[in-house]
Order: sequence, then structure tokens, then C-alpha cells
Amino acid sequence: MTESDPRNLIRIARESGAEETGEPLDLGSRVRELRKARGWTLERAASQAGLARSTLSKIENGQMSPTYDALKKLAVGLEISVPQLFTPPQRDRINGRLALTRAGEGTHQPTATYEHQLLADTLSKKRMLPYRARVRARDVSEFDGWVRHDGEEFLYVLTGVIRLYTEFYEPIEMRRGDSAYYDATMGHNVISVSDEDATILWVTSLI
Repeated sequence: MTESDPRNLIRIARESGAEETGEPLDLGSRVRELRKARGWTLERAASQAGLARSTLSKIENGQMSPTYDALKKLAVGLEISVPQLFTPPQRDRINGRLALTRAGEGTHQPTATYEHQLLADTLSKKRMLPYRARVRARDVSEFDGWVRHDGEEFLYVLTGVIRLYTEFYEPIEMRRGDSAYYDATMGHNVISVSDEDATILWVTSLI
């Protein structure tokens, strides 16, 4: 993979610190925190979840591991999904971050098939990589095989007409205002079928 390969943009962005290892989750503390955030007593939360007060108390104090049925009841009672019971609060998350990229600004990364313009590149630890791309390629033979990488990707056509090639679907012609969301581990390439180079907005997840 060369420095000009589009996949390299994803690698560079991930190396800037997008991936972080979270602290091990204490389910009991998480349940207690969710309950207290609602201002509920043990009795109220247990009643909402259809559990005995003693059972909920033992869960919160780490004295018992709840069954999946109990977890479902807890989630329903707390009005959240089961996965949210295992999603720790992000206390150290920086709130209010903002990065402005004026028209024409951004870091340019030219490749043989695209001219990438990285947006919001002053922010570290991003969860998404937004970039504008000028599509130079006119035929899939110009690519060295499929582009594929971890994560999911959103594509929005800004100008011109493109053809989106994917590993498992028929080619899709897309015009200004059209968009596509797809699994980026699936091979994909984009060419311009306009007389001029098309431009697109890409947003790639980094987690």
C-alpha cells in the first residue's frame, strides 16, 4: 500500500488516536448510575423492571450476575436497550469540539484515481473521517483491485455523475444529491461517468 493509496487515509486517521480502549464495565455501578440519573429509588426501579427489590440491590452491589431475562427486564424498566446497559458513560469525553474547514481549505491528498481533500483534519481522536474527493478515474481498470477497509462509509454526490462499483452488487449510477451507505469491508470503487471529474463527499467511520 503506497502513501497515495486511498486506504492509507483511513490508516493515518486511525493512527491519530481514534481507537481507544475503554475501562472494564462494572454492570452493577452502571445500573445504579442509570437508576439514580432518573431519580428513582430501588423500589421504583425494581417495580418498573418487574424485579424484586432484593434482586436489583444484589445486581447493583455485584452480588449476583443477572440472567438475560433479568437484563431484558432492566432495560425495559429503564427505557433503554440491552446494549446500553453495557455502554459505559464517557465522562472524559471532550464536549463542544468544533473544526471549521473553509471552502478550498483542507489537506489535499492526490492519488491516481482521486484527489482527496481531508476535512476537519485539525481534530484528533475523531470517530469519523470526512473528506471531499474529486473523482478522476473513468474506468475500474484504473484501480489496483478493490478498495476495502474496516468500518462503514457514507457517500454523497456533490457534482457530476458517478458509477459506484461494489463487490456484491451491480454497478450503481448516481447523480448530484444521491447518496449511498455501505459496509466498507466490501470491495468498492468509484468512477466518474461525466465529461468532467465528479466530486463526492465521503464520511468513513473510524471505529
